[in-house]
Amino acid sequence: MASPRRRTPRRRVWPKIRLLLLVAVVAAGGTALYPVWKAANPDPPELKVRYRTDTPATAAVAKPSLEVFNDTGKALPLSEVTLRYYFTADDAPGAAPYAFNCVNAVFGCSNVAGRVVAMDKATDTADHYLEVRFAASAGSLKPGANSKGIDLQLFRTDHKKLKQSDDRSFDAEMTSYKESENVTAYKRGVLAWGEEPDGTKASDEKKAAAKASAPAPVPAPPAGVLFDDFSYQGAKDPALFKHGWLVRTSRGGPGIENTWSADGVTFPTAEGSLADGQVLNLRASTDGTKAGTKQASLGTAASKFRDGTYAARIHFSDEPASGDSGDHVNQTFYTIGGKGSKYSELDNEYMPNGGWGRPGPKLDTVTWYDHETNDRVYETTKKSLDAWHTVLIRVKDGVVAYWMDGEKLFLSDGKYAPRADMSVNFNHWFIDLPFKGNRAWDMKVDWLYYNANDTLSVNEVQSAVEGFTDKGMNYFDTVRESR
Repeated sequence: MASPRRRTPRRRVWPKIRLLLLVAVVAAGGTALYPVWKAANPDPPELKVRYRTDTPATAAVAKPSLEVFNDTGKALPLSEVTLRYYFTADDAPGAAPYAFNCVNAVFGCSNVAGRVVAMDKATDTADHYLEVRFAASAGSLKPGANSKGIDLQLFRTDHKKLKQSDDRSFDAEMTSYKESENVTAYKRGVLAWGEEPDGTKASDEKKAAAKASAPAPVPAPPAGVLFDDFSYQGAKDPALFKHGWLVRTSRGGPGIENTWSADGVTFPTAEGSLADGQVLNLRASTDGTKAGTKQASLGTAASKFRDGTYAARIHFSDEPASGDSGDHVNQTFYTIGGKGSKYSELDNEYMPNGGWGRPGPKLDTVTWYDHETNDRVYETTKKSLDAWHTVLIRVKDGVVAYWMDGEKLFLSDGKYAPRADMSVNFNHWFIDLPFKGNRAWDMKVDWLYYNANDTLSVNEVQSAVEGFTDKGMNYFDTVRESR
């Protein structure tokens, strides 16, 4: 006879059920409370931003200097990082736009891109931001590493003073580096540091991530290329010198000797110019005497340019900005380098009123072999150029070709090919002083582009320039000096 099945006592089952129910209740409660706990105990940030400045609340230029710290255990590519510095712009009718430049970075300002953006929803302390990004060639930060100071400048293109006291990211008391959550940082488009003007914080994970989208990457600046759109404060702007430019104040010629002055080198806004509207302006002024004459020149400090394409967008002038016309002024875009048997010089010289006994308006395109013996070849284009023009010099296989607005003007070759690396220069000077009275002449330059690798057409140059400015690449120089 089979034994009857034994039942498990009920008192043994219920404790297990009660335990399971308790676990379920605790788990449910924990899930419900997790957002609260998470808000109080956020994950440590992947990166941090420190800020300092050395400007007062009212200044000609804002000078935020930023450091990025990698607080993770992995390398942080700087190309994945975007920084935003918030400020309030002058919104008066006709107010000038804002521009920026990079003064210094350990990995090179050639790898820094920036743009000024108007916010969709303004606050009392922010209606614009300066957005700073980095090319892949800026490299990566190792775990725990610091980018070191990234020194920036932000200014109005009419160079009027800024009121920074109501700028969200400005803090006059931070004269040494300190963490600042009023400067935000993004990793692949997601807020990773700081607090946005609307109150969104990096710790608000879902909200911050939902608002963000990764910006298009900044391309590495092409090798063997120099580009500059002349976004500078003035002749004494430290960025101008950091970027390899020299304002001439030395003695000598050409023109009226020993009259080269920094006073004539400015960076105003101008109609018809690119991007933010700034240009290089070279002013030659005189009262008809040597003592009252000032000539202007800007050139590269390095002589490292030879073959390739030189291009500049230039506004030549037939009439003075003030005073009577008639001066024999020379508005010049040229390269020069070497000495003796290595001497090289390529000139574009525009003389609206002629010079050296020949009438104007005229453009001389000139290739030099020996300046001492006046050994040169040239072509004269006899017409007014009182407008914007894209001027090209192309050098390849011993041939020099001068172009303007897609039209070939002159070819030289043979012994007149460059025999040395050269500097690139813009000059504005007086051939002589036949008249009395105050006069001032302006020559404007929108941008300079040099490509050591290729001889390009005007359309190819224009396309490249627009591509750079669209990405906020207002300056870079990857041309290597010869050894």
